[in-house]
Amino acid sequence: MKLATLKNDTRYGELVVVSRDLKKYISASSIVGTMREAIDHWDVHAPQLQALSDQLNDGDVAGKDFDPTQAMAPLPNPSQWADGSAYVNHVELVRKARGAELPESFWEDPLMYMGAPDAMLGAHDDVEVGSEDWGIDMEAEIGVICDDLEMGLSSEAAADKIKLLVLLNDVSYRALIPGELAKGFGFFQSKGATAFAPVAITPDELGEHWQDGKVHRDMLVHYNGDAFGKANAGVDMTFNFPKLVSHAAKTRHVAAGAIIGSGTVSNKDSDGTPGKPVKEGGLGYSCIAEIRMIETIDEGKPSTAFMKFGDQVRIEMKNDDGSSIFGAVDQKIVKFG
Repeated sequence: MKLATLKNDTRYGELVVVSRDLKKYISASSIVGTMREAIDHWDVHAPQLQALSDQLNDGDVAGKDFDPTQAMAPLPNPSQWADGSAYVNHVELVRKARGAELPESFWEDPLMYMGAPDAMLGAHDDVEVGSEDWGIDMEAEIGVICDDLEMGLSSEAAADKIKLLVLLNDVSYRALIPGELAKGFGFFQSKGATAFAPVAITPDELGEHWQDGKVHRDMLVHYNGDAFGKANAGVDMTFNFPKLVSHAAKTRHVAAGAIIGSGTVSNKDSDGTPGKPVKEGGLGYSCIAEIRMIETIDEGKPSTAFMKFGDQVRIEMKNDDGSSIFGAVDQKIVKFG
């Protein structure tokens, strides 16, 4: 089942069911009005939404043409947005670039920060930024939307709480991060609004490519029209989604509608070395910071610039036949004001 939220004259949009090929949609208003209402009472609404999805995909009901530019974030008002760092390869490179050792605990306990649940962008919304000096970067990630989580939830139990998957761009301001972290209190200004691909999908839509709580598909990133990354999201993922969800609920109950992110998708090359650029036959990168880290390690300083006003990023996942699974995040960096 694939779901989206279309823009209307309300803050939280209209929930719609989208066909598997992303060409048609039908309103879910006869069942439930918004994605948040649906996830708050998932056991009630999911079977009805699935039935409507089956009818749409089988051609039993006529749908309207789906326009992804009219989509909001699939869940515009999550109960919270928490982002992990499941790809320790990425974290290891960050620390190595600044000459710091990676603590052994990083391989056993996930990193996670609380983001801004009120700053969710649609796939084609511009990223408004105050200054290029902030060090503008994209981060291509997978996220999960969860049902209610009980405090102390085990990883095994957490697997059943994952109801939907989303594709996202976790916008980061790299030049602001060091100053914030130096205060010892974590990210706040360093993280911008988060953008989401047009549709959220139930895990079964991935078939065999949803295994062990991981999405085994390539994360395709294009930067200003050029191939920038194609890392496989199921490879080098140290902590799977059930582990991340369990981590989020360790010390408190978490309300339905929480989005938990994977962190930047990152792969090593087949020989175990940091990834090479796509143009050199490598798997590339899901963020600019990673190639800058590798340049720093190899050359003593980075040579790739962060994003500028007018730059475009496209993030997508595709099926074996080349069809888009979530639709694409396709957005431009623009100056605010």
